[in-house]
Amino acid sequence: MMNVVVVESPAKAKTINKYLGPGYKVLASFGHVRDLPAKDGSVLPDQDFEMLWEVDGASQKRMKDIADAVKSSDALFLATDPDREGEAISWHVLDLLNKKRVINGKPVKRVVFNAITKKAVLDAMADPRDIDVPLVDAYLARRALDYLVGFNLSPVLWRKLPGARSAGRVQSVALRLVCDRESEIERFISEEYWNLSAILKTPRGDEFEARLVAADGKRLQARSIANGEEAGKLKALLEGAAYVVDSVEAKPVKRNPAPPFTTSTLQQAASSKLGFSASRTMQVAQKLYEGVDIGGETVGLITYMRTDGVQMAPEAIDAARRAIADQFGNRYLPEKARFYSTKAKNAQEAHEAIRPTDFDRTPDRVRKFLDGDQLRLYDLIWKRGIASQMASAEIERTTVEILADNAGKKAGLRAVGSVIRFDGFIAAYTDQKEDGEQSDDADDEDGRLPEINARENLAKQKINSTQHFTEPPPRYSEASLIKKMEELGIGRPSTYAATLATLRDRDYVTIDKRKLLPQAKGRLVTAFLESFFTKYVEYDFTADLEEKLDRISAGELNWKDVLRDFWTNFFAQIEDTKELRVTNVLDALNEALAPLVFPKREDGSDPRICQVCGTGNLSLKLGKYGAFVGCSNYPECNYTRQLSSEGGAEAESNGLNEPKALGADPVTGEELTLRSGRFGPYIQRGDGKDAKRASLPRGWKPEDIDYEKAMALISLPRDIGKHPESGKMISSGIGRYGPFLLHDGGYANLESVEDVFTVGLNRAVTLIAEKQSKAAGGRARGGTPAALKELGEHPDGGGAITVRDGKYGPYVNWGKVNATLPKGTDPQAITVEEALALIAAKAGKSGSTTKKAPAKAKAAAAGAKATKTTAKPKATAKKPAAKTAAKKKSAE
Repeated sequence: MMNVVVVESPAKAKTINKYLGPGYKVLASFGHVRDLPAKDGSVLPDQDFEMLWEVDGASQKRMKDIADAVKSSDALFLATDPDREGEAISWHVLDLLNKKRVINGKPVKRVVFNAITKKAVLDAMADPRDIDVPLVDAYLARRALDYLVGFNLSPVLWRKLPGARSAGRVQSVALRLVCDRESEIERFISEEYWNLSAILKTPRGDEFEARLVAADGKRLQARSIANGEEAGKLKALLEGAAYVVDSVEAKPVKRNPAPPFTTSTLQQAASSKLGFSASRTMQVAQKLYEGVDIGGETVGLITYMRTDGVQMAPEAIDAARRAIADQFGNRYLPEKARFYSTKAKNAQEAHEAIRPTDFDRTPDRVRKFLDGDQLRLYDLIWKRGIASQMASAEIERTTVEILADNAGKKAGLRAVGSVIRFDGFIAAYTDQKEDGEQSDDADDEDGRLPEINARENLAKQKINSTQHFTEPPPRYSEASLIKKMEELGIGRPSTYAATLATLRDRDYVTIDKRKLLPQAKGRLVTAFLESFFTKYVEYDFTADLEEKLDRISAGELNWKDVLRDFWTNFFAQIEDTKELRVTNVLDALNEALAPLVFPKREDGSDPRICQVCGTGNLSLKLGKYGAFVGCSNYPECNYTRQLSSEGGAEAESNGLNEPKALGADPVTGEELTLRSGRFGPYIQRGDGKDAKRASLPRGWKPEDIDYEKAMALISLPRDIGKHPESGKMISSGIGRYGPFLLHDGGYANLESVEDVFTVGLNRAVTLIAEKQSKAAGGRARGGTPAALKELGEHPDGGGAITVRDGKYGPYVNWGKVNATLPKGTDPQAITVEEALALIAAKAGKSGSTTKKAPAKAKAAAAGAKATKTTAKPKATAKKPAAKTAAKKKSAE
């Protein structure tokens, strides 16, 4: 008897095959086996939302292997991941196998492994079920919605807002959150306030600090002391007052542990404590879930990592309680197990929280089997999981009320302190707040107080009066944005990391010191959508749509009805934009983005009047490469300024209303000038079309540019000297990929722009030699660099997969296919699954074994064949999407 089991990942396939034994053949689908082609007409609203699926070449081969195995099998078990996407993959596989006519009445069952351990796998195989049709319907609805929004809204952006790359159902709402926060910061007006406190001494000589909370019989609210004059009067009262303790109250307080991790809370904690991005967190968690070699046995260390459930299985709770008693002692074990429910909007709680598969497998015991990031994330998950079942922390919170009396003028002061009487769960895990996030627990900020008794007199030591100013709300980090999206019910656990990655890839946001900064391009897109597609970027609308998708998965709504309702209104909105003129768009954007487009001027003049001609009105202009600010008197006045998110006022002041003369080139005699164009400030030598120009490097400010810097920049590339071996010139310059050295057609990177102007011959020769040594003795012309890392054979076509270092950075190589690694990726940390996905995207095939193969890879498939979900003939939908443009761009 032979049974076929289909999983998503080849890593899981190998492990599960060991668990199941010789009666089973486990094959991997490598994520999705088919997808909607990234082109117009893949979803046909006029054909009752018929969806045309495409199977790429790599997936065709895998499906052939699966079909051949099923032909000679007795049963088929579909064991893809335990979420909506996993259910969809099983449905796709079964649908293709039925089309190949290989099932022939054989039993087909769906099984889900919440953890890749022998017990979890065997238990799941013993309790199979049918494919969850409502869950598949929810996937189809989500996929169709995302497609319809992306491939109909994005072309509107391309036509009406040049430079904008895409819009998406969840992506655009997440971007709006970031942009709205930036607008809040721009509109914020700081207010002055003062705090007063007294350093007091007890009769026993112990000092402590008490805050002023009342004066003249009135309770002082936060920031109620508005200026220095008020603060001075109160300080004078306190300086001459006598102090006596009115009351001392010690109250026991219990702090309870947080529940185990969900996808969202894991991403937030990994960001706060470990500095991981959301995508990095999911990459590491995927490996911990799929399995790690522990002493010769591959075993999954954590449960499935895409979940919004907060509960653990009963057997896991029992195991956690045993581990607590064993490792911390019975004092840390509560009388009863703890049970949690989520507060997140629209949470499905279909699966367990993220927890260790075995609480006896402590971080110390697996340390030697994990790399650094894996150990740190596992340590976090283990500690949070064990803490969730531990006893409460017991804290004694003491509040001291103090009366101050100055000749009948009275004031009230308060001192608060906390003492941990029993650490409880804190012994295992403590939360950490995000930068800029306010603590909602006063205990976190209270210090310990000395012995203080009621009615005793206190001696004044010092009165502190400090001025403060209110601060604007902090920008979102990846973690706090995910938290906000979860609170609003926007997106789902499997979408957070991908949504954030899309915003970065589109250059809509950048990350600076872990904070998300919306770029001008992102703010333009958001302002456009808020002006002309208001409903579709509203938080409530998006959350309501998510709720409908959840109701579809619960079998409460028909997915086609939801699509019809959405499409009717959305299509009408798209049609309305056909009459939209660019002037209408610019007028709306000028108002929506006024602080960005028209920053206030230091001299108080009208920021909408051109400073060059004095009569023209400044306005947004749309060029081939995006938006910029220009004068209405063009071409008589050719003033332009780059639209920049990096400080509107600074951008205005650096607008260089007219060229700034810096001096003459001693060789050519031509004048060097500092100018500003739509792409930013630059140096120009001479005039006319033959004038040489050089943009200011990143980090160089126009106000810092002098003659010497201008000459150095305009003179690039800089000759450093001849190489002592080849006799050929070594030069330095600044290119598309940053500062570099050039020698004999080969490049070596420089660390900073300053190095371009200062690096000497000896250092340059050393850097070139180091670059050549990385490429195994030098990269000869036309040669191939040596491998930095061997990843093994390609699972389909054979041949070695390697990571190499090339002219423009590290890349993955397989045969003739070279795929550049994403910026910031550690070449030593790349996995075979990630490499396959990159190779597939480059080669026009989908080879992804990571969670859900990238849409781009699938869309680019060469010679792929489309298969339909129905037998209806293909009809052209009446859609406003621009077909030619859609073929060139990915909508989501």
